Amino acid sequence: MSKNTGMVEGKVVVVTGAGGGIGRDIALAMARDGAKVVVNDIGASVSGEGADAGPAQSVVNEIKALGGEGVANTDSVSEAASAGRIIECALDTFGRVDVVVNNAGILRDRFFHKMGVDEWDAVIKVHLYGAYHVSRAAAPHFKAQASGNYIHMTSTSGLIGNLGQANYSAAKLGVTALSKSIALDMERFNVRSNCIAPFAWSRMIGAIPTDTPEEQARVDRIKQMTPAKIAPLVVCLASDEASEANGQVFAVRNNEIFLMSQPRPVRSVHRSEGWSPASVASHALPALKAMFYPLDRSADVFSWDPI
Repeated sequence: MSKNTGMVEGKVVVVTGAGGGIGRDIALAMARDGAKVVVNDIGASVSGEGADAGPAQSVVNEIKALGGEGVANTDSVSEAASAGRIIECALDTFGRVDVVVNNAGILRDRFFHKMGVDEWDAVIKVHLYGAYHVSRAAAPHFKAQASGNYIHMTSTSGLIGNLGQANYSAAKLGVTALSKSIALDMERFNVRSNCIAPFAWSRMIGAIPTDTPEEQARVDRIKQMTPAKIAPLVVCLASDEASEANGQVFAVRNNEIFLMSQPRPVRSVHRSEGWSPASVASHALPALKAMFYPLDRSADVFSWDPI
């Protein structure tokens, strides 16, 4: 097999939601760089419906055609028992697990005031519960071998904001906090955990309207951001070369890589006698107002064309 750098040579990597899109390209890139890959995908639609074993096996076939090693797994990330079977698949097939890439996701977009409980639950279970369940299943093995690596997919929908995605945004911001907690709790065992917010054209954003020339032009620009552009950072973070990266949040947008900020105090006010509701209104809020954040959406912050 023609490899890139061999940066993950011999590592066993689990990639969830790897039957297509970003996950597929990550799985293929891992294999090219020498990893043995568990390709997990239930084969469902973007909304999480209609399981099909085909996509995962198709990616495994691509890996084997490259001369690499891979195995398909179709268990769901959304329940503890089935997530555990994903990790067991790695152990049964390859004897160990070194890297977990939590990529599986679905969308059920709806404005908040119209969102149903089922739409909320479905997205939270796949993204947030899924990242927890798969990570938790791998944790004892990472601890025992004193090494391991988690890479989670977050989103600027959670880090910044987007319309009609309360379920997805809440889950994705939750994933960043989960990642930081894992990094803190498992650092002593030489285990790392980082997040990536990927910008890429995939089924997940394929419903963007193209009714006007401006909208079509925007979609054409977004289509430059192929899923394959995400994979190099993922492979690097999975390698020992990235040993100093832990608890970080990155973003990838076409040929750009960003380090994203994490919440920290930006301004404070103090009154020695303490606060009353009236003094908060007359003093604290006016003093802090200059640093208030606008109601930005992701596209407002990343407002320039991809390079």
